[in-house]
Amino acid sequence: MQNHTVTPTQQNESNAYITKREERIKSQKHISYIVIGAGNRGNVYATYAFENPSLARIVAVAEPRKYHRETFAKKHSLPADNVFSDWSEIVKRDKFADAVVITTPDILHIGPALAFANKGYHILLEKPMAISEEDCGAIAKAAQQNNVILAVGHVMRYTPYTQKIKEIVDSGKIGKVMCIQHVEPVGWFHFAHSYVRGNWRRESEATFSLMAKSCHDIDWIRYIMGVPCTKVSSFGSLSYFTKENKPKEAGEAKRCLDCPIQDTCAYSAKTVYLDRVKKGHTGWPVHIIVNSDIDIESVTDALKNGPYGRCAYECDNDVCDNQVVNMEFEGGRTASFTMIAFSEEVCVRKTRVYGTMGQLDCDGTKIRLFDFRDPQNPQTFSPESEFTRSKMSGHGGGDWYLMDSFLAAVAFNDPSLILSGPHETLESHLIVFAAEKARRENNIVSTVDITGKWLKK
Repeated sequence: MQNHTVTPTQQNESNAYITKREERIKSQKHISYIVIGAGNRGNVYATYAFENPSLARIVAVAEPRKYHRETFAKKHSLPADNVFSDWSEIVKRDKFADAVVITTPDILHIGPALAFANKGYHILLEKPMAISEEDCGAIAKAAQQNNVILAVGHVMRYTPYTQKIKEIVDSGKIGKVMCIQHVEPVGWFHFAHSYVRGNWRRESEATFSLMAKSCHDIDWIRYIMGVPCTKVSSFGSLSYFTKENKPKEAGEAKRCLDCPIQDTCAYSAKTVYLDRVKKGHTGWPVHIIVNSDIDIESVTDALKNGPYGRCAYECDNDVCDNQVVNMEFEGGRTASFTMIAFSEEVCVRKTRVYGTMGQLDCDGTKIRLFDFRDPQNPQTFSPESEFTRSKMSGHGGGDWYLMDSFLAAVAFNDPSLILSGPHETLESHLIVFAAEKARRENNIVSTVDITGKWLKK
């Protein structure tokens, strides 16, 4: 069977995007923004200004942790009077920037989002929007009432890969989409890092794992499907990371560095962090666990005394490590989503889109189009980001494209440049809340009443 490989990014589409961007930035005004939360995501979004000083600059930061605050301020040459330990001090001042990027912990999104919207700042808000329906609705309403641009960090919408899938679906090449199957393999050590030992391990301190990790994916499915979701069901649990599943060989050890199987355990913190830094790796996830310069000594101390050194079977985690969501959309279309902790690949989504005239098989990088009307000539597309040279090449370039779109939207006062605005994000978040309700109640939940309550443009 003949298989035609097409690389449109290298030929037409990417060149068109570059040309349009080059023309746009000639008249794009310079944008100033403030970063609230100088952690991992805050530093990612700050990289845009660092790499594109002619388009944007960071003028202030708020971060409670001294090391992260001072490191960020030094990197971006911020004056001392614009370096804050608490974001509330910033809103006491007259507005002194065009926009704000909010990357606080999930549970703390609501406060700064409302305060800066009421102050007239345009906002890029890391996902999830907030951790309750009420707070999500309040943020969307505040953005609308204050006429500010709000973009939420659903970076998956912005990648060339997603945009190519969306283009094919909307063109009708596979007919009417009837079913989407989508899987997010979180990765065995990633899940243990973030959702067993880390910041998202407990719902009371963050939110449930479907929202924290996979609101991206539910939002993506809604975006590709193109019609509203009508009802959902869901199943899942904390199935493995419990004391009952602790290997007998580990004995009574509560920390990996005290454990007799620290070199062979699949979830050993020694392997995940200390062995990595010994090889010179100081990026994610190693840099997350320390509040100082990264070296063998600081990482060892973190594993001896901090949360990331705990046995993965002896933590206080309570969020699902395995969950499926089934969705029905208008017109009888269906979708299924699986979030699974136990995978070799880390966040490399796999998707199949079934249409009445063809199907798409998507592996996170390549898209294979099979047309029922031309079965001898399937096509393969490999859309590539032109900006992988940027340090913001994470999420398939989505980080870069989101930031580029957000700053352009602010510069031209054009919300249409945002793919993940308040209405779109609120709608997909409501599906996530409904799915979690369905899981807890072991029931099918209609999303019609829920979305009807909140989605008022």
